[in-house]
Formats: sequence, C-alpha cells, structure tokens
Amino acid sequence: MDTNIGAPCLDRRDNTPSGVPIVSSSRNAPSKKSESAGQRGTPGNTRFGKPAYLEFFAGSGLVAHALKSYFKAEWANDICEKKSAVYTANHGDKHFHLGSIADVTGNELPEAILSWASFPCQDLSLAGLTAGIHGERSGLVWQWLRVIDEMQSRPPLLVAENVTGLISVDNGRHYRILHEALMSRGYKVGAIVLDAVHWVPQSRPRVFVIAVLDDISIPDALLADGPNWMHPSFVVKFAKDMDGWVWWNMPQPPKRKKDLADIIEWDAQCNEQKDADRNLRLIPKHHRTLLDQEGVSVAPGYKRTRNNTQVLELRFDGVAGCLRTPKGGSSRQFVVIKRGGKMFTRLLTIRETARLMGAPESFKLPGTYNDGYKAMGDAVAVPVARYLARHLLSVLAKEI
Repeated sequence: MDTNIGAPCLDRRDNTPSGVPIVSSSRNAPSKKSESAGQRGTPGNTRFGKPAYLEFFAGSGLVAHALKSYFKAEWANDICEKKSAVYTANHGDKHFHLGSIADVTGNELPEAILSWASFPCQDLSLAGLTAGIHGERSGLVWQWLRVIDEMQSRPPLLVAENVTGLISVDNGRHYRILHEALMSRGYKVGAIVLDAVHWVPQSRPRVFVIAVLDDISIPDALLADGPNWMHPSFVVKFAKDMDGWVWWNMPQPPKRKKDLADIIEWDAQCNEQKDADRNLRLIPKHHRTLLDQEGVSVAPGYKRTRNNTQVLELRFDGVAGCLRTPKGGSSRQFVVIKRGGKMFTRLLTIRETARLMGAPESFKLPGTYNDGYKAMGDAVAVPVARYLARHLLSVLAKEI
C-alpha cells in the first residue's frame, strides 16, 4: 500500500447525518445512479477476452501479477518512482501512469469491470497514529471514490484492500464510513480477511472490501448465510450490526506446504561475528532456550523495545512475521540461522522477501536493498490476490 502523498489530499468532505463523506470537486460530475444491466452493457471487455481492470496505488505490481490470468490491466497508477520502476520492469509502462491520484480525472480513464485500490494503510495501522480513514494518507481512499464518481461508466466491481485496523480500530468506525459511502453509490458490500499464511510462510492478514453494483446478480456459490473462515471474530462481532452486509464465500485453501526454512537462501552472506554476537545477546532468555533445541534451523524476528530495553524477539512456528517497510533497522526482519553447530544472524534477503510475498523467482527487483524491501513490504501477497481473483472476482466478472 503506497503512501501516495507527493501531493496534498485534495478531497473536500461534508458529513451527512449518517456520517457518510460526500466527496466534491469542481471537476466532479454528479454522482450517477446504477444503470440497469441492459443499459450498462459489458464494459471493460478486451479483445483478448479478459475483463479490464484499473489499479490505483498499484505499487510494485504484485496484484497485477496475481490478476493477469483473469483480468487485463488497462490502467495503473502510483506516485512512488521506485515502486513504479519495479512495476514497469515486470509489466511494462504502456498502461502505467506515475503521479498523484489527486491529479487523476475519472472521465479520462478507460471503461473497466473492476477497480482495485490498495489504499495507504498508515493512518489505520495499530503501529501508527491511527488518524483513521480521514487521515492525510489513508484518506486518499476518497480520491479513489471521487475518480469513480467522475467516470462515464462506473466499474461494477470494486476491491479496496487494507490492514485489519480498517475494521478493528475504533470499533470499526472507519470501515463503517467506507461501507456506507459505497452503499450510497449503489453497491452491495462485504469485507473479508485473508491471511497470506494460508499460502506462504508469512503472517500477513489483510482486509479486502468487495463491492458489486446492486443490479448485479451474485451467484449463490459466492454467498454464505453467515461467517466462515474469512471472517475472524472481530469481523463477526462488528458485521452483525451492519446494514447491507454481504457474507462473501470462497472455498478454504488447502494446507500450506512450505515453511520459512524452505524459502531461505542458505548461502546468503551473514553478519560479521561481532555483529552476530551482539544480535544474539538481544534474544530473550526463554527464546534462546527454544532456539537451542534440536530441529530449529532458522528463526525470524524483529528488534523491539521492551521495558526500555532493546530485544530481538523470535518466533518458532516456521512462519515469518509480517513484512513492513524499512523505516529504520527495527522494521527490517532478522533471521537467526543454525549451521554447523554455530549461530549466524542477518537480515532477510530481498529474494526471500519476494518469496514470502509469493512472487516468482523471475520477478525483477531493481534498485537498492531498501527499495526492494519496501516494494515487497508494501504490497499484496500474490497468492492471496490470485485466490480472490480465481474464486470470487472472476466469477462475478462473468456474471457481469
């Protein structure tokens, strides 16, 4: 999720009694009601037979890689030059537009069936200040809706992706505002939580808000009578009081086959001994006991401050912690490797971060170490987006 803050957030909002933000701009067209299916026709069909989609906050292009078997990328946008270098290195630059979403006008965009927005998460993250959905960065979601309002024909299918804080922070107030804004535009809406750990050895739960125009018939197989594996307890507790909530349904994926040890580059350069010794001294005593056990070959961890003391906290379930963007050493994930009776430490390699995001070995990562780490840590895991496209989005697209 890109910060996309190269230009100020230009949306202006008024709050209706229901709390739904109404985005206005001098270039906005009046909000359009949903046309009937007959009037709308089949927007976004390409000559290749795949439905077209638009991607906002496209970042490094992992979503584009995941969706390419099911949808055709007609247009993509991001403000970050370094991420755009990764995107275009892997997908070309013909449909990619570098710049702020604030400068995008909907009436210039091609028609599409799907609009995807992995909007900035900083103001919704529990690790941040939680300024919320009206914050300077996460509030750019209203620019996305402003662009959709300006389009000649609204995409009948929308996906908004973010951290779980979108629902869990402040008793779901931020999600409720977005939900009501989508409903006011004529969409049926529901949210699911997909954790990348089902597919790759990384703990990475994310919320996917899925909206489809009211007049689209949703196949029975995509609807559940209530919560399922994609609805953790905090979602269930919140959703039961929501008007117009859609309980989306997909088959549960098979058990993941690979653990962290299966994606490690065992021959990668490790820290010098003095640096390794310093890192090892930061490991809490009870974690060191677990690390010394037989059968443990690699353990990932982050440096954190506990009781005013820096520690290196490890995990021993074969799963890496959630990748984050590299804003200082504490945001970069370490691994402790046991080999030949000795212990070594180092940061995750860039290729390891790509593997943790489900990117193929052929995925290009130009730039520095930090560029690559940010490109992966600020993205959507490939198998997650692919699973969603295969089992839900492509089925809806066929119905449309």
